[in-house]
Amino acid sequence: MSRYRVSMDIGGTFTDVVAYDEETGRYRATKASTTPHDLTEGVFAALSTLVPQPNDISFMVHGTTQGLNAFLERRGVKVLLLATAGAGDTYHIARGPRMRLYDLHYRKPEPLLPLRDVVEVGGRFDPTGAELAPLDEDAVRAAAKRYAAEGFGAIAVAYLFSYANPAHELRTRQILEEELGDGVTVSLSHEAAKEWREYERTSSAVVEAYTGPVIRRYLARLEDSLEDRGLQVPLHVMQSSGGILRASSARRSPLQTLLSGPVGGAMGGVALAEALDRPNMICVDMGGTSFDVSLVVDGKPDISPEAALEGLPMLMSVVNIHTIGAGGGSVGWEEAGGLRVGPRSAGAAPGPACYGRGGVEPTVTDANLVLGRIDAEWFAGGELTLDVQAAERAVAGLGERLGLGTVAMAEGICDVANAKMAQAIRTITVSRGIEPREFTLVAFGGAGPMHAVFLARELGIGEVVVPRFPGAFSAWGMLQTEIRKDFVEPYFHVDEDLDRADTARRLAAMADEGLRALADEGVPESGRRVEHAVDVRYVAQEYTLTVPVHDADEPTREDFVEIVAKRFAQLHEARYGHANPGAPIEFVTLRTTAFGDLGRAETERLPEGGAEFPHRVVPVVFGGEPRDTVVVRRDDLVRGHSFDGPAIVVESTATTVVPPGFTVSVDAIGSLLVQDKEK
Repeated sequence: MSRYRVSMDIGGTFTDVVAYDEETGRYRATKASTTPHDLTEGVFAALSTLVPQPNDISFMVHGTTQGLNAFLERRGVKVLLLATAGAGDTYHIARGPRMRLYDLHYRKPEPLLPLRDVVEVGGRFDPTGAELAPLDEDAVRAAAKRYAAEGFGAIAVAYLFSYANPAHELRTRQILEEELGDGVTVSLSHEAAKEWREYERTSSAVVEAYTGPVIRRYLARLEDSLEDRGLQVPLHVMQSSGGILRASSARRSPLQTLLSGPVGGAMGGVALAEALDRPNMICVDMGGTSFDVSLVVDGKPDISPEAALEGLPMLMSVVNIHTIGAGGGSVGWEEAGGLRVGPRSAGAAPGPACYGRGGVEPTVTDANLVLGRIDAEWFAGGELTLDVQAAERAVAGLGERLGLGTVAMAEGICDVANAKMAQAIRTITVSRGIEPREFTLVAFGGAGPMHAVFLARELGIGEVVVPRFPGAFSAWGMLQTEIRKDFVEPYFHVDEDLDRADTARRLAAMADEGLRALADEGVPESGRRVEHAVDVRYVAQEYTLTVPVHDADEPTREDFVEIVAKRFAQLHEARYGHANPGAPIEFVTLRTTAFGDLGRAETERLPEGGAEFPHRVVPVVFGGEPRDTVVVRRDDLVRGHSFDGPAIVVESTATTVVPPGFTVSVDAIGSLLVQDKEK
């Protein structure tokens, strides 16, 4: 019988695969080089070391960056946008605020299509959904002819007030398919984002149309290749919201997978928070190029109903992830007599100077190697031997320009990188009224554990957790989540005019829709559940906060408005530092989220060991001075082992650096708990 639950995270350089054996309760992780010409080659190269045969797999989930990379690299398809006559400029006018107030060179975000590729179509609804003018079907057919003649790859349709009445958008798709065939990619704004705000809804439809064909082709090829190689279970895909859904569903809603790659780590943090009974966690993922920060608050992922990429908004549920250009490959450079680190990265080619691939500029990895914090002979599990002298030359060269010695320059590079990453953490915490010192820091990614304890010290955080398989933690996190489907209904009512019975009926109908969607995803009835919320604002306020509603029947209570107002005030106080209890509120949007439990991989418990473990002592620089430092391989550590810093823990996917003043212990599930002795 099939016995392995498998997750795979296909990145630009490496493919990470984690397998959970349901019979033994053990996890195994590995990685292989990504093979762009046929991604399944890299997948099965890694799988072959973990799973005997593809038909032994009982569950498979996948995180992808294909859509995100297509967006960031501007290699999506050419999009034709159909807009309501008289409102064709909506997408390009966008919003007025300057996002960087004092930047003299600021420019509005670059749209994904030029104004000449917007076609205005007659027809109009009012805000209530009543038809004011019929759809100009001849204009739609003319647009179809232009699509065929000019080599477009997708069509986005965004008509005014289609969230209130989608009839014109639905008819437009029928006409386009009649003219162009079923193979045409059409993104309707009310399906991409059934919410108010015309610009944001239009932008969501355009992003989906721009990246959708890339994602669909990729998932179709991947599914076909996996089936050809013997996979007998449905492929699931991570969503930006932190849930999963079948690849067949993802192809119909490609926008939902846009941020699927980075989200796995955030969901791993949620599972870790439950396993360690630490409900508040700051999750940091540091790779070669970027540094990603996400939060777990009260045991739940920090999820927003909207997101923005390079200034372009999208209305969809997404795990809040703040990203900056800081990683192991970030280059140190001199500007106006000062030290800068990143955002430019040495990348994989030529890479850091110590890789011996022609790189000559100092990077964060080179600096750590100079300080002795990386094992040059056993980097990446011994797959790569690092050139210490090349790293020293690169760091020394920058030090000469800044008047610093090699060691001081190396520490300076690390300190500047740490300061940038600490500021990124403050951006997603302090600026939102969240105190980092009340959280545990979870570090993963290839370089995250190397810097995490320094970040914790700068932010006043008392505990750092380094999970097992930190380099493949995002893949591990994908095995800990469940099916998720989000449903939205615009619902504009001032509190005094709210029809509570109607609110309850709407939520109950949305719950039924969600439960049916879970059935379509293959979720057994016992594993289905729904959660409700409502977007609320003060009357005359522009933006909203999402307030939880405990069940679909709660609106029938006589004090329902008072309950929501109190919850809203508490959220407003936490978010903005003030509230106005008693002020009238306005309901804006109803939200229902359907969750489906398909089972999950249990957390593995490690055996307890003795007090002794193999280690060696080497000099490592901390605070400008070499210190005798314990170096231990993580495979030699079991539950119950503990030791004091300074220490270095090496493993195949990461290196954990523990400066003086901290102690390390291994918990029951194999996590490294690094704690400040003074806290």
